[in-house]
Amino acid sequence: MTETPRTTDFDRRMLEALVCPKTGARLEYDAEKHELISKAAHLAYPIRNGIPVMLIDEARSID
Repeated sequence: MTETPRTTDFDRRMLEALVCPKTGARLEYDAEKHELISKAAHLAYPIRNGIPVMLIDEARSID
């Protein structure tokens, strides 16, 4: 039996389809901060209610 993700959980299979909207680079999932990280763009995209917010204006800058 497979587990059904809760509505607030991020489905990690989405990482296969999602790329950074700024650079087109792969993203990494940070479960602790609930963000998708683009090392190429130095941006972290938030995940709200299990849905990645892939807007550059909503991303926070990271070092």
